[in-house]
Amino acid sequence: MKLYKGNIIFTKVSTEFTMYEQGFIAVKAGKIIETGKYLDKKYPNSEIIDFGQQLIIPAFNDVHLHAPQFPMAGLGFDQELLPWLQKYTFPMEAKYENTNYALDKYKLFLTKLWEVGTLRFVAFSTIHKESTIILMDLISQSGLKAFVGKVNMDRNSIASLTELTEDSVRDTLALIEATKKFRENVQYIVTPRFVPSTSVSLMKKLGEIADEFDLPVQSHLSENRKEVEWVKELHPESKNYTDVYQKYGLIKKNKTIMAHCIYLSEEERKLLKEEKVLVAHCPQSNADLSSGIMPLRKYLNEGLHCAIASDVAGAHVPDMNRHIVEAIQTSKLWWVNHPKDLPIKLSEAFFLATKSSGSFFGKVGSFEKEYDFDALVIKEDVHNSERTISEQLEKFIYCGDDRNIMHRYVCGKEIRKPFS
Repeated sequence: MKLYKGNIIFTKVSTEFTMYEQGFIAVKAGKIIETGKYLDKKYPNSEIIDFGQQLIIPAFNDVHLHAPQFPMAGLGFDQELLPWLQKYTFPMEAKYENTNYALDKYKLFLTKLWEVGTLRFVAFSTIHKESTIILMDLISQSGLKAFVGKVNMDRNSIASLTELTEDSVRDTLALIEATKKFRENVQYIVTPRFVPSTSVSLMKKLGEIADEFDLPVQSHLSENRKEVEWVKELHPESKNYTDVYQKYGLIKKNKTIMAHCIYLSEEERKLLKEEKVLVAHCPQSNADLSSGIMPLRKYLNEGLHCAIASDVAGAHVPDMNRHIVEAIQTSKLWWVNHPKDLPIKLSEAFFLATKSSGSFFGKVGSFEKEYDFDALVIKEDVHNSERTISEQLEKFIYCGDDRNIMHRYVCGKEIRKPFS
């Protein structure tokens, strides 16, 4: 048993913070036994790791990002989504056919996530089997935890990034098998890029694979108006964008992540709620690519399961504290013209980047009993020592960066810088 002592703050529920000034988190075998005051008296023979006045917060979880795109973060944002994919994204991802290139860039990517406190994530790789195995291996070495899926795309891409349908299926099956080697840190997630790049035959097969191996699914949904219109042209037989995924077996109850979801009809929102789909809200990406503002408050009021995500490199940085801020800011901009949809508060946004996002991994993202001890220790700001715990957290969320993060824990194990 270990007791971690400091100024503890987390969200059991989205509407308020739970805080313990000079409190303790009791951890055994990587799991939280109890969080509260005076636990040193309750567990007198336990080792105490005392962080003084530093904050202890849950580590961040990013449920939607593109691992191979990290080198191009910050490029091409004069473009909207579809031309940006053609001009920047697809040529970048094609480079990962070179496994040496993949090894180098994925090390940089994982090191950056470690730096900014994103210790669990859900990632798209590329179409390339060998490079995806490299990514899985590096994740396992790093001590981070992730769901990873090879991108499936057999239409509407550049030639060097368009698969034959049978090759896409074959490599997916091979990667599902390969993931068993990394099971402690990496799980497989079925990953059709989005409807326009995935043929009907491939979508059907991926749905069957997800069923056969009981796997989750991730993709994109209603990110951009022109994309939505394109889906209508490609699939006039379907009622809407979401219906395409549903029709071909790619909406799995409580096991699906759909990113963006800006332009959903009432019927689509109802379906996502019923199927308990996790909506990955990517506010920075939506602004960078001129996609629009997802009505987060409206979705939360309707009972959709939402989380905050980065969508790097649709976004320019992976830092989840920045995405928390932008989720709040965009909700305020939405509120200006939709006064019934009140802005998101800090506790709600923090909840969406920790406990809500962590739920995709199990009991992750909070300091409640039986949760994994995934934590960040945030350096005390001596210039704000008179501030409350919640105010110090707010200061870190709005103004802090990786230099403020002193320690990082996953399942009770301190994670050092993975690659130098």
